[in-house]
Amino acid sequence: MAGPAGLIIAIDGVVGAGKTSTAAGVAARLGYRHLDTGAMYRAVTLAGMRAGVQPADTEALARLLGSTQIDLQRRPEGTAILLDGEDVSEAIRRPEVSRRVGAFADSPLVRRALVSQQRRLGAAGGVVAEGRDMASVVFPDADLKIRMVAGLQARAQRRFRELTAKGVRTTLEEVAADIRQRDAEDAARDYGATAAPADVIELDTTGMTLDEQIECVVALARRHGA
Repeated sequence: MAGPAGLIIAIDGVVGAGKTSTAAGVAARLGYRHLDTGAMYRAVTLAGMRAGVQPADTEALARLLGSTQIDLQRRPEGTAILLDGEDVSEAIRRPEVSRRVGAFADSPLVRRALVSQQRRLGAAGGVVAEGRDMASVVFPDADLKIRMVAGLQARAQRRFRELTAKGVRTTLEEVAADIRQRDAEDAARDYGATAAPADVIELDTTGMTLDEQIECVVALARRHGA
């Protein structure tokens, strides 16, 4: 049931299924905040790479987490990711960060710090939270829980178009290989899921446009009282 501020909508799913773009569009349509949790992990990864901190070095990682400020700032063009005041919205999407984010996301230190922050940000409702474990771990009691999936080729093509549009030099084959690696890492990762699978609505976006994805989720949200 929607609270005074609105629903908590949790969007989970595989890499490249369209979680971020769909969540941003849904948030804009409903007047909700967009909580891009994957970007938060990417920001920690970028901070670690810049500081030369390895995910296994718990002491250095703890110091990094204690001295690093990550903010999600709502702007007319979408949510900006700030790392110690610097807009890193583009930098965190680069392939070299994508290849390292899984190692940092596996760290219990990182996960505890970010999950706690994410829950605080979304507790009041009126939020579209998206990320790999939103519907199962971070917001297991969300009003609406969606898992987005899509075929590998469709996901690779989408991510390749996004990267090339931003001037990143890569190939479709490299992007597909990165996604396969992330899929394997995610499949082996224990998120400590607490939500029952029956609570989650699966949305296959393989043949859908972004507008269709947004419209579908908005319709589901309206049915849940948004």
